[in-house]
Amino acid sequence: MNDVTEPDSATLAERAKLALGRRNLIFIGLMGAGKSAIGRLTAQALGIPFVDSDHEIERVSRMTVSELFAAYGEEEFRALEARVLKRLLRSGPRVVSTGGGAYINERSRRQIKKGGLTVWLNADLDVLWERVNKRDTRPLLKTENPKQTLENLMRARYPIYAEADLVVLSRDVKKETMVEEVLAAIADCKKAEMP
Repeated sequence: MNDVTEPDSATLAERAKLALGRRNLIFIGLMGAGKSAIGRLTAQALGIPFVDSDHEIERVSRMTVSELFAAYGEEEFRALEARVLKRLLRSGPRVVSTGGGAYINERSRRQIKKGGLTVWLNADLDVLWERVNKRDTRPLLKTENPKQTLENLMRARYPIYAEADLVVLSRDVKKETMVEEVLAAIADCKKAEMP
């Protein structure tokens, strides 16, 4: 007789890893959505490497994202970001968290879509604002009204983020809950693994 119970986290992680196969798992979304924190924990649960594309950009350029924006502007930053993402997505599986604008850049978006399974961490304005307003490290929010800027970014970017393979609602719950929801979305994903 089969005992039907809810799958535990380990079983869920195994199912997700099997569904992911050799693909990369790429987190997209606005700043403050939790791409790095949830990405890192998801990678641990899956037993695969994690890389934050912004940290990798800072490592190779020896400058912070804010310094890159100030010195070279957003267009040059996005070109560097596209090159770094192309390199990161060549092999897998790994979990990659991207900067908020990476998926908006058409060149990067093509690479991301080709490079693996995308997860959009979708958060509402109040959640994002609560998370990002405490730090002064967000170059796109160095405006007269940063909350309005964030809302404008949401309006412009959310229709593009909606092209992601998977969508998970980012909200104020335990990080472990978010990871389980990501793993469940991967495990239930119907997108066939790429050869």
